[in-house]
Amino acid sequence: MVAHISTVAFSGIDVLPIEVQVAISSGLPTFSVVGLPDKAVGESRERVRAALNAIGLALPAKRITVNLAPADVQKEGSHFDLPIALGVLVAMGVVGVEELGNYTALGELGLDGSIAAVAGVLPAAIAANANGRGLICPGSQGGEAAWAGGADVLAPQTLLQLINHFKGVSVLSVAAPAAPRADTPFLDLKDVKGQETAKRALEIAAAGGHNLLMIGPPGSGKSLLASRLPGLLPPLSATEALEVSMIHSVAGQLEGGTILRRRPFRDPHHSASTPSLVGGGLKARPGEISLAHRGVLFLDELPEFSRQSLEAMRQPLETGRVLIARANAHVNYPARFQLVAAMNPCRCGHLDDAQLACGKAPKCAADYQNRISGPMFDRIDLHVDVPAVDPLDLSAPASGERSESVARRVAAARALQDARYNGRPACNAEADGDLLETIAAPDTDGRALLTQAAEKMKLSARGYHRILRVARTIADLEQTENIKRSHIAEALSYRRVLPGRSTLVE
Repeated sequence: MVAHISTVAFSGIDVLPIEVQVAISSGLPTFSVVGLPDKAVGESRERVRAALNAIGLALPAKRITVNLAPADVQKEGSHFDLPIALGVLVAMGVVGVEELGNYTALGELGLDGSIAAVAGVLPAAIAANANGRGLICPGSQGGEAAWAGGADVLAPQTLLQLINHFKGVSVLSVAAPAAPRADTPFLDLKDVKGQETAKRALEIAAAGGHNLLMIGPPGSGKSLLASRLPGLLPPLSATEALEVSMIHSVAGQLEGGTILRRRPFRDPHHSASTPSLVGGGLKARPGEISLAHRGVLFLDELPEFSRQSLEAMRQPLETGRVLIARANAHVNYPARFQLVAAMNPCRCGHLDDAQLACGKAPKCAADYQNRISGPMFDRIDLHVDVPAVDPLDLSAPASGERSESVARRVAAARALQDARYNGRPACNAEADGDLLETIAAPDTDGRALLTQAAEKMKLSARGYHRILRVARTIADLEQTENIKRSHIAEALSYRRVLPGRSTLVE
């Protein structure tokens, strides 16, 4: 008899159906796993053996062969433990094949028979639900799997609980979606003193999903401003929440068994490697740009990131996806993120202060800023200077606008974009050139100013369209349908041509 148990493998957030076939035959006592298993899968035979011993079952002194079909797909991860153990139990006659025929199983076994959490439960549950199957997963992740909706989710804590359920000794309750956790309050924009221009740029970035670069000396409040951005952004829609949560589930970072409600805010250190930033590594895991999908990726000290890492982000910034190519696989991850970056104007950070600037100024500024390539700068919609805060502003009580008020204007602007695009694209920053000709055509004076600026600033076609996108967002914040000269002028004021050059149009 050959037992057949359904499980899954992952290619990015895509789910590949895998069938675990277990045969027990006469011969020398062996336990072999075939079908391109990695080391973790190959070691499952020892975990399965120990788990069965822990619940009072011993493997028969026969030849046990486990095949993971299709055999030409690489199998990675410890989540194959549970389906292999269930296949062995069916082949031994402990559990009937009828009970398991309509379930997909995944989970890691402990030596004591417990079932530990694994990555990818949410996308596995969605795939099982789409195929009309139930799901067997670790007990701590039942609430996560139940968010897929409609699936019959069994979430045992131990292998013995699962056996008793199928034998009718006890009954496992169907898992329910985990209750959302209480989120910590957002940081308030009111706490940032001064920096009115940067606050305005932050509001525009939030309203249109635009990339933002803040340039200023140390201690001017760049990181403080970036940390307030999540409080201005609208919450994730139901579809976006599920999509973002699937990525975090595959990465093993979905905690508490509940899907994400807030837009991600990722802020990796500048020492991050290229695979950690864009994805990759031995198992082609999602990187920070994918974990920031539909949210914000904040890169502080932008020039300190490796040139290779920053250049690897150029294509995802345009396409919203990242392709991780390996000799044996090509893995796609979504990466539609909003880039917010901060940097000093030079290495010492005090370019505009003659008393504090180093002896290499101003040449050091060009060298430092030129670490960011022209094409990378061109992909950033808003460039804003963040000067040092005046001591009078620091000593005065906080009197700026609260995040709640700004968030209401952002939400109103996003509502206009939702009605305009019907969700595709999701915001102005994603509108393409053809669409911009329709929804962001400026008036006569605005077009004349933009044409003059494009010639004087040597704007690329990409830069030209990004000006239109920003102007469209500024008009949306004013609840204005037509793009005026004032909207174009403000959008141009946030644009740099190349590092170290002015963008002002006379």
